[in-house]
Amino acid sequence: MTKLITRQQEGVPVVRGRKSKGGARVAVSEPKRRLFRVVEAARMGMCFGVRDALEAVREAARQGPLTVLGELAHNEVVLERLAAAGIGRARPEADSAPTQRVAITAHGVSDQVRRRWLEAGYEVTDTTCPLVRKAHDALACLVAEGCHPVVIGRHGHVEVQGLTGDYPEAVVIEDVGDIARLPKAAKLGVVSQTTQPPDRVAVLLGAIRRERPGSIVDFRDTVCRPTRERQQALEALCREADFVVVVGGKNSNNTRELVEKIRAYGVPAHRVARPQEVRREWLKGCRVVGVTAGTSTLPESVAAVTHQLRQWAGE
Repeated sequence: MTKLITRQQEGVPVVRGRKSKGGARVAVSEPKRRLFRVVEAARMGMCFGVRDALEAVREAARQGPLTVLGELAHNEVVLERLAAAGIGRARPEADSAPTQRVAITAHGVSDQVRRRWLEAGYEVTDTTCPLVRKAHDALACLVAEGCHPVVIGRHGHVEVQGLTGDYPEAVVIEDVGDIARLPKAAKLGVVSQTTQPPDRVAVLLGAIRRERPGSIVDFRDTVCRPTRERQQALEALCREADFVVVVGGKNSNNTRELVEKIRAYGVPAHRVARPQEVRREWLKGCRVVGVTAGTSTLPESVAAVTHQLRQWAGE
């Protein structure tokens, strides 16, 4: 018996017709061919520090008008939702805020900035991540022990500004070129921005020790556990994927670090904040498409991007 084949639009299963015993024609759909496989990183997305800060700010806002000092999370979707809820925003170094109640972000601030807002009579909700606070405490201990303060991290990042704000003499090391700015001190006390890639910290720490052989270099490892877990999961993902979509905010340092790390492994990658930003042409010829996300990315943002990819894959 010759089968009747009807081809529909591209991507829709081919329908074949066959006759039943009674002569009626019955449509039979063949399984849809999967174009590629979507694999999610074992560890990714919003960390507990940002999650808890977001919940604390929402709770504080339910009690009355509130202003966040800076970006609560470096993610445009999160910021849009906070603005829609009527939560204001001001710079931590501003002289005043439009409300009497303010919130410090998970990135933290220097003690002098926190003290200035309190002394000005503002009610302060402090959502500093405990792991960022640990980095502050580590640097304070090193300075108390007579070390010159050094922070491995990105110049101008809000967390780094908070770490160095109480120590005007502190030196920020973003790359090996910054090491020349280090004084020839007897003791150098080194911490890192919590979201720095561990391997970069190790490289820069080794370079500091080589360039300052006459100094005692006391290093306190302050890279946070969520960053380590996501870097390890990323390495496993890159061994499998042909392309990786990174879901996160354009101002997110750790999201940027994820993209750079993926490309360093030789795997193409692009950052998106929403499913509408994913481009189908990126995926042409891919067999496995990976998904990971920055530590300030909402779970629903990851789910929406993954859903879009799975639809295109035919899963």
